[in-house]
Amino acid sequence: MTMYETSELHKRVARYESAVDELRAAHQDIRTVLTDQVLYERWQHIGAELGFTIAVQAAAAAGQQQELNAMNQQIPQMAEAWAG
Repeated sequence: MTMYETSELHKRVARYESAVDELRAAHQDIRTVLTDQVLYERWQHIGAELGFTIAVQAAAAAGQQQELNAMNQQIPQMAEAWAG
């Protein structure tokens, strides 16, 4: 293996490790979103039983929109890692 091949291999390994780290972070973010969604649904159910359905639905929709915005910001970062 030449020095160039070794250097190229190290670069590829570094990109792979970076991509794996980003994938793990994305997995945790998605896990958090799903957990939050389950909690929101439970919160909505309890709120509905107490007569607060309109306020609960508005709050849940706002929270879900914020989560989607956060995930959309991560997509270009992940694409750059894989393209690099």
